[in-house]
Amino acid sequence: MRARWIIGLVGCSLAAAAEATAPPPPDTDDLFKLGQQLFEQLAPPEIKAQFDFPSKEQWDTFAARLQQALDNNSLEELAAYEPEARAALTALRALPGYEDYADWLEQRIDEMQGAREAAAPPKPLLPDQPLLRNSQPAIPHYDLWLARVRNRPVPSGAAALMPRLRAAFAAEGVPPELAWLAEAESTFNAAARSPAGARGLFQFMPDTARALGLSTTLPDERTNPEKSARAAARYLHQLYARFGSWPLALAAYNAGEGRLSRTLTSRGASDFAGVAPGLPAETRMYVPKVCALVATRTGVTPEKLPPPRL
Repeated sequence: MRARWIIGLVGCSLAAAAEATAPPPPDTDDLFKLGQQLFEQLAPPEIKAQFDFPSKEQWDTFAARLQQALDNNSLEELAAYEPEARAALTALRALPGYEDYADWLEQRIDEMQGAREAAAPPKPLLPDQPLLRNSQPAIPHYDLWLARVRNRPVPSGAAALMPRLRAAFAAEGVPPELAWLAEAESTFNAAARSPAGARGLFQFMPDTARALGLSTTLPDERTNPEKSARAAARYLHQLYARFGSWPLALAAYNAGEGRLSRTLTSRGASDFAGVAPGLPAETRMYVPKVCALVATRTGVTPEKLPPPRL
């Protein structure tokens, strides 16, 4: 039986098509038909033999479930989405020109895998197994992510980009170690994009990018390493000033300032550990993942990151 063509790819095709066309945008039915045409034109014969293009109903269901899995605060639900997302990644890697979407999705799958580990019952310790000590108890699942990324190869694009990104962060008064945020967001692919419309090394949505002074028309400055890094550092500076810690600033970067503020109030919390259970599952994995990457790549643990310079 042929596998069902993964709807995430359709969303990517439609996003690319919508971005390339002039306003007014076509309605969703027209976009879906355009996606079908793109599939017929671009998909290699071996992909067409393996996958079916979905129905409109299947596409809508997939898109809704993807957003729900990312937004809900259930680690189990996010983890359960991994098989579908992995199948979508296989499809994206097989189609020429879709590497930018694949790099975005690969990082989300990483967080789904982390959610599966976090939601699993703890394994009993062996008699000679040392007990892990959480060096930053205010960041739930930090040790889990340290174990996941400790031996992970540095992405190929990091060597060329990190000196430029670190300089941009330092120029904005933000610890340059936090420039490793780009690994968690885009695997250092400056053209990475999500089906929802985020783009670049730091995955800015259009409205956020424009609010930070970036152009999203041609040229799209979200794909400019220096300009997008300066914008990301400015945004983190603002978030730290509002929420008072780097874990909370990272949570706001991922989940949104409004959602974090409301959840802090509703839970009567003042730190990430207190607010985390009420945040999206993606954010609950994203914050410890970024902190673990920074610690692994730079040797600077979260509690040693200084506040931004005024």
